[in-house]
Amino acid sequence: MSDMIKKVLISNRGEIALRVIRTCKALGIKTVAVYSDEDYNSLHVKKADEAYHIGKAAPKESYLNQEKIMQAILASGADAVHPGYGFLSENSDFAKLCEDNKINFIGPSSESMDLCGDKMRCKAAMLKAKVPTVPGSPDLVKDVEEALDIANQIKYPVLLKSVYGGGGRGIRLVNNDKELREAYDTVTGESIAAFGKSAILVEKFLEKTRHIEYQMARDKHGNTVHLFERECSIQRRNQKLIEQTPSPVVDQKTRDMVGELVVNAAKAVDYTNLGTAEFLRADNGEFYFIEINARLQVEHPITELVSGLDLVKLQIDIANGEPLPFKQKDLRMNGYAIECRINAEDTFLDFAPSTGPVPDVTIPSGPGVRCDTYLYPGCTVSPFYDSLMAKLCTWGQTFDESRLRMLNALNDFYIQGVETSIPLYKTILKSEEYKRGDLSTDFLKRYNMIERLAQDLKEEKLANKDTALAAAIIHSEYLKGRVKNSADTDRSWKNMLG
Repeated sequence: MSDMIKKVLISNRGEIALRVIRTCKALGIKTVAVYSDEDYNSLHVKKADEAYHIGKAAPKESYLNQEKIMQAILASGADAVHPGYGFLSENSDFAKLCEDNKINFIGPSSESMDLCGDKMRCKAAMLKAKVPTVPGSPDLVKDVEEALDIANQIKYPVLLKSVYGGGGRGIRLVNNDKELREAYDTVTGESIAAFGKSAILVEKFLEKTRHIEYQMARDKHGNTVHLFERECSIQRRNQKLIEQTPSPVVDQKTRDMVGELVVNAAKAVDYTNLGTAEFLRADNGEFYFIEINARLQVEHPITELVSGLDLVKLQIDIANGEPLPFKQKDLRMNGYAIECRINAEDTFLDFAPSTGPVPDVTIPSGPGVRCDTYLYPGCTVSPFYDSLMAKLCTWGQTFDESRLRMLNALNDFYIQGVETSIPLYKTILKSEEYKRGDLSTDFLKRYNMIERLAQDLKEEKLANKDTALAAAIIHSEYLKGRVKNSADTDRSWKNMLG
């Protein structure tokens, strides 16, 4: 037991830092938080056993500053690091720095992470393992002229993608030669700005695709399993908004078939710990591998809800060298789960971030409701970091039970001071297209969800106005002595509101 993890530094912030702290406390493991100037009053700083200041608000001066974080690790005596997601979570240089300093990095090896992060090398490894990939350039394109040649071979529309992209950055959909020429420099620039380097590939754009990913786990002894699929098709700007499990288009036969591909994919890149293999499902039912996310996913809670597992605990156990406590045949899905990413953004301003103080907040709760969040009354949504404020999840024995619980929870969620994505989610969850599982990565555009949201808000405003007017009239009638008891009041309401 002497080399088991005793103290974990979480090199992250917000709700994911709180999530990791929660499991560590349950395991009796000490926790260390790091924080920027902006996060001095954040909950993760208060909840951890220790906290270290690592710099100014800008991520490059704090949460992306490997030297400052390593100083905090060594000063605190932490023997392990949990990177969460985002920031340095998929930075192979940081994983290698931890390895060199004999710090247990709770994730894959730096070599495996480096391979997963290089889309072309990863694609080659998948092809060798007979995992189908999206048609496209066999290697990096040298220049825009080669990109044009490949695009014309595989036919438009195509995606221009940076090898080092992620989270929707460094990707452009182009429909012709003119658009490709214009987009080439943009994708290159975005990749250099976000990741410090660029290399471009061309892939066929598949019409009406679904984004379906598989949670996978592999221990240091080579035991590998998948923990079922998550459907992540409802997106904006290639970034996920709503996830659910199971997928409405994955039956058990398909689940087993793609799950076997996922196990092969993990082995192909010698992956250890938890990760996610992401696929596009074409309208004809074919699955195409697109990438491995070498970290814990934002949407991991819905897998926890249907599997009964604590995935952060599983990560720590694997990092400790323990074998997986189950085999594939032991795993079962139970019920249905949905996650809505509660973002601070203005839907009608192309999802522009909305930041500032949150004077008051009410967090939903109840049977089958889980909310992972950093919000509390008096906190601030910072302009320096991602717009994600909370992950609202619901579980039900049936899909509709989970959906209705989510609608109720969204209605109960009150966040004062910033614009949120909550109204959009209510419109989506009430739509017939969502209810029947007719999902695709262009769901918002395909079904005019923004326009339908505007109509819903207009109708809601009118209804609220009518209700307020009716209440004022009844109060006036009461003062005049015409409404004397509850029966009179009920009768008045029915007359006013039909």
